[in-house]
Amino acid sequence: MHLPTLLAAPLLAGAVSAAVGGPGSQIEQQARAAAAAPIVPGNYIVEFEDGHDTQDFYNTIAANASRKMDLNFRLFRGASIQFHAPNETSATDATAQLAALPAVKQLWPVRQYRIPEHTRHWVANVSDDPETVKRATADTFSTHVMTQIDQLRAKGITGKGVRVAVVDTGVDYLHPALGGCFGPGCLVSFGYDLVGDAYTGNNKPAPSGNPPMDCNGHGTHVSGILAAQQGSNTFGVTGAAPGVEIGMFRVFGCEGNVNDDVLIAAFNRAYEAGADVITSSVGGPSGWSDEAWAVATARIVANGVPCTLSAGNEGSSGQFYASAAADGEGVVSVASVDNTLSPTLFSKATFVDTAKANTSFGYTAGSPANWSSVTLPLWAATYNTNTQTDLCDPLPAKNATNDLSGYIVLVRRGTCLFTIKAQNALARGAKYIIVYNNVPGTLQVDVSAVPGVKGMAMVTADQGAAWIAALARNETVTVAMTDPVTAPKVLSNVNNTQTGGFVSSYSSWGPTFDVDVKPQFSAPGGQILSTFPRAQGSYAVLSGTSMACPLVAGVYALLIEARPDLRTNPAALGSLLSSTAQPNLYNDGTSRRHPNLLAPVSQQGAGLVQVYDAAYATTLLSESSLSFNDSDHHVAVRNFTITNHGRTSVVYTLSHVGAATAYTFLGDTDIQPAQYPLTLEVVDAAATLNYTTSDKANGGDGTTVTIPAGQRRVVSVSAAPPTGLDATRLPVYSGYIAINGSDGSALSLPYLGVVGSLRSLTVLDAVQTYLSKVYIGRSSPNSSVPVPPPTLRIAPNTLFVLPLRLPPGQQNLTDAQQEALLLANHTTSLVQANLNLVMGSPLIRADLVPIKLCPTPASSTAPSSTTTTVPTPTLHDVLGYKTFGSIEGFPVQYMSRDTFNATWDGGMADGTYAPPGLYKIVFHALHIFGDLTKPSDYDIVETDPFRIRYLEVPTGSSPASPTGKAVPKMMMRRQPLAECP
Repeated sequence: MHLPTLLAAPLLAGAVSAAVGGPGSQIEQQARAAAAAPIVPGNYIVEFEDGHDTQDFYNTIAANASRKMDLNFRLFRGASIQFHAPNETSATDATAQLAALPAVKQLWPVRQYRIPEHTRHWVANVSDDPETVKRATADTFSTHVMTQIDQLRAKGITGKGVRVAVVDTGVDYLHPALGGCFGPGCLVSFGYDLVGDAYTGNNKPAPSGNPPMDCNGHGTHVSGILAAQQGSNTFGVTGAAPGVEIGMFRVFGCEGNVNDDVLIAAFNRAYEAGADVITSSVGGPSGWSDEAWAVATARIVANGVPCTLSAGNEGSSGQFYASAAADGEGVVSVASVDNTLSPTLFSKATFVDTAKANTSFGYTAGSPANWSSVTLPLWAATYNTNTQTDLCDPLPAKNATNDLSGYIVLVRRGTCLFTIKAQNALARGAKYIIVYNNVPGTLQVDVSAVPGVKGMAMVTADQGAAWIAALARNETVTVAMTDPVTAPKVLSNVNNTQTGGFVSSYSSWGPTFDVDVKPQFSAPGGQILSTFPRAQGSYAVLSGTSMACPLVAGVYALLIEARPDLRTNPAALGSLLSSTAQPNLYNDGTSRRHPNLLAPVSQQGAGLVQVYDAAYATTLLSESSLSFNDSDHHVAVRNFTITNHGRTSVVYTLSHVGAATAYTFLGDTDIQPAQYPLTLEVVDAAATLNYTTSDKANGGDGTTVTIPAGQRRVVSVSAAPPTGLDATRLPVYSGYIAINGSDGSALSLPYLGVVGSLRSLTVLDAVQTYLSKVYIGRSSPNSSVPVPPPTLRIAPNTLFVLPLRLPPGQQNLTDAQQEALLLANHTTSLVQANLNLVMGSPLIRADLVPIKLCPTPASSTAPSSTTTTVPTPTLHDVLGYKTFGSIEGFPVQYMSRDTFNATWDGGMADGTYAPPGLYKIVFHALHIFGDLTKPSDYDIVETDPFRIRYLEVPTGSSPASPTGKAVPKMMMRRQPLAECP
């Protein structure tokens, strides 16, 4: 087993603050603001049964839904469909009827994913300046040295002949470092734009038929990490596998999101185009391998094509937060470690102090960046270079003696937002601010939201500390800034002595809710220099698991060239990389040190990939990891096979190296998992492993196994979980089985398990699950009917006046539609269900339970549109409740542990409408490993009672609205407004 050698000091206290912390903290802030991939209402992915006529299916659903995207592939035969918008033939969303059709094999709701998040440290925006050129014939890129890519490159292995498909935002293939062309013979030789520039995830994809260009930047950066050509670029940037052919499958427009029907299409297109490896940095919190995209990706892996996906950038959320579709069976989930170097592009400027004249320094311009001809002395509020709260609090009010308008304010990065620091400096008259970092390197800081600030920049921690020391000696330090557009540039690679080689603080933790090991292994993703679209500067340093993932795709390409016999064997390739990876020590994100404690497998997987060792290993393990599951489902014995592909007999010695045990919860009564690094606790508690081998059967102690050349042996291993742990806090234990051969080989096999019962966990927070009232319609400027603000939490017996169906986007309503929703001074409203899932659930039900129904007047009917009479639902027995069944949009499956909400307008899942009356909604959230048929295996939350009725609109022809325009028929529904019940 490889012992950790990257023994850098852990991250300093405060360096990973929520807003302005260490590398990647911006990612964490964005991640916390974003829930798991939301479900797109009315949109579904259908997989067809073999042998069924799909046209019959489409004919059957034609009245209610239409085909959105064909998913007619060798490994996935289906389609995505969309139920009609309210102004079309029918407004019925009869998902229950749809699932019952004989042609339907599986049915999933469409989910939406955001453009991959990353931290942008800097963008070059420079020409080929001689000062920046650092070309070299050898591969000395720090990330390649960390992963042994440089050693394979030295042997001439570049990934030649391997086709790698990238599913991303597109690529600037005209970039000189990316080949400068598209098509056969080019570096970017194949691919497809599935969506077009205007796609946002909320409109219909419009495949352009053109090469997949990039208007975002992410895909170009990813492509450079994979295969940038070293001899043709300013900074000597080189990809992991520059000999590959890249295929770019564009799934994002210039802004917005992507739906997973597009992702399924992209992955299958890549597979059918002959890709040897498929990689994507897209994802979102999930933890379930049964979602549509994960299922489709797992099939591709099972058919011989490795798929690498980012583990996710939600490290602050703690354990059990694996990402889709990285959580698919056999799919490689890639964690991020920080670069050992911090590549920083500086604009050059000078300063003068008491001792020196015209000393140069480097800075990274922020926004705004009006630094041209600015020469001012520095001023600092504190000389404490360890403070985390510099300018986080207001300074004394400005007066004639403390006006800062004649200074550049020097402030240390810390725990509050940059905008807060800027506001507090501005309040004293300062218009120019320089931040000095609290971790290696610099960032581009944006405070343009603070009017009045003219210039923002960042310098390194060392430069800031030197200036602070001079100021503390009562010296005057005058800085002569330069225009960052025209200033000379220099690329500096600063040694990252704090976090280099450690798992990045933003990298998401596993395992899955089924206790599958995720992530698989890690690669450099923190502070990565690569290509960027020419229009945006050509080169950039970004951070994220997005950056680690394509490097691993390149690693797979190198490994395939080195071991072509394994080209279509993803399991064997993954096992080689896992068994030769380098586990590293735990970085807890604070100043506390853990010099003898390996990071948990749930955070780093097998460790940092070492591709040279993998390429020339003569021992192959049948498994890449082992899971012993939780206490309820503890696997007593796990088996794996060791195969000796060497030329001589080898004696393998088995031993055990424990890793940190991580508690999922801070306290034994907590239901919300602990956040990393704030409250997540780890302890040094290891499992006890016992082995059974063929040598033991012949009198050995079980710790050795002798395997002749060309043969294999089975090893059985049992794990006794650590003792003395608090099972109610759900500790996840892990470690590595070290396998050291008499031929000098050193391998390791990661494992993990859980002490405690996943099935017993609370998944639905009853206190934070409730109904609120959302008003729809927006009165025109001349309207006398105001639209009330939303009600955050309803009181018992709240009345909802429901429309027929919410139009597709409130912001798209015409004045006539807005006024129609406000007829008779009754603003229509929707019921909004707000749920807080504190752990994942395989099934969420939302059943409507009637308390009292309104009598139906003789002159009226059940809720209806002008074209369809919708029957009243019938009562059913559901888990002990008399209910009309699921409200529309429910049940939902495979939900991550996040908050989510859904609005309801009275429609039911079977296509009926609930009649006016008094109701409650009963939410059932199935426990992990729960039994669908047992009420005791659900968390059950009953809402407060609420009343519903429907907006009354005169019958006959469409009435005029207060503006004189016709009311659209889709808004019409006949129901009495009399109080009931």
